[in-house]
Amino acid sequence: MSALTTELLQWCLQQLSLSPIPALSPELADDHLSVVSGDASFRCYYRLQFKGGGSVIAVHAPPDKEDNHAFAKVQSLLHKNGARVPALLGWDEPRGFLLQEDFGDQLLLPLLTGQAEADQYYHQAMSLLLPVQRIALVEGELPDYDQQRLLNEMALFPQWFIEGMLGYPLNDAEQNLLDEVFSILTQSALSQVQTLVHRDFHSRNLMCLPGGELGMIDFQDAVKGPISYDLVSLLRDCYVSWPQQWVRRWALDYRDMAQQQGILGPVSDAEFLRSFDLMGLQRHIKVLGIFARLKLRDGKSGYLKDLPLVMAYTLSVADAYPELADFAAWFKETLLPLAMEQSWYREVTL
Repeated sequence: MSALTTELLQWCLQQLSLSPIPALSPELADDHLSVVSGDASFRCYYRLQFKGGGSVIAVHAPPDKEDNHAFAKVQSLLHKNGARVPALLGWDEPRGFLLQEDFGDQLLLPLLTGQAEADQYYHQAMSLLLPVQRIALVEGELPDYDQQRLLNEMALFPQWFIEGMLGYPLNDAEQNLLDEVFSILTQSALSQVQTLVHRDFHSRNLMCLPGGELGMIDFQDAVKGPISYDLVSLLRDCYVSWPQQWVRRWALDYRDMAQQQGILGPVSDAEFLRSFDLMGLQRHIKVLGIFARLKLRDGKSGYLKDLPLVMAYTLSVADAYPELADFAAWFKETLLPLAMEQSWYREVTL
């Protein structure tokens, strides 16, 4: 092991010596950490196994690069309100060490093998989401998903995807077109019911636990924002796609569930689906920029293969609304040919 992982292991054993759970005694722990994964951030995850079964997750999240305060705060908020998130067993703030309950390795994504499975798990995930959205947030408890935050996210699209990835310099008219689209999307987002938003509620951040229960991870970037954001993250996932009629049926099922629980007031099918669609477009415009930045700035190329699906989502929504027709036409005429020259490009039909 490296010096860092040795230090992390020793710290974990110290934390476990304080645990009242006999199965987590440091005397029963292995003498090494095994790598679980890294992710799109600077966090690194390790598993510590125990003789006789059981394990915990050790995390190194460099405090100069990761907001561990936000993680601990959101974890506490979700946990005390009954959301199924990993218990936080220890935290060393200066070193960026965290010790968490182990949710295992069974991501939701590989379980989504067909319509019946997707139908079951998505309704289960929506049931997991509803209590989160019922949490009564104190003013200022979480950052607001406000106009500036929404615009800053979408600004990643021209900077990193259009100019950085595709090498295309925008002229003033094209920048004005983007500004108009961003304004439409921002106004739609801000007009929605505002709830706790996980911000990465999708099949790679939902874990299937023993007994079939779902749990959520990677929630540290939570904000107070539009009610449809997590729903569209789930149903228009950047890593898996479904026929549009299924997605719309699931979205309306969620609308009905939210209304029954008093989270959402009366809203027509068309009005709810428009909010859902435009929220997804905001997210996917942002994601095109993020995935490009991960490659160009951080040297992480694994997300390039997901760009074509995100582009397909972007165009499918832009094509569906008259106020976005100019953007859709420009995207197809200007950006799409440049994307088709990229090694990662493939045609995706929704």
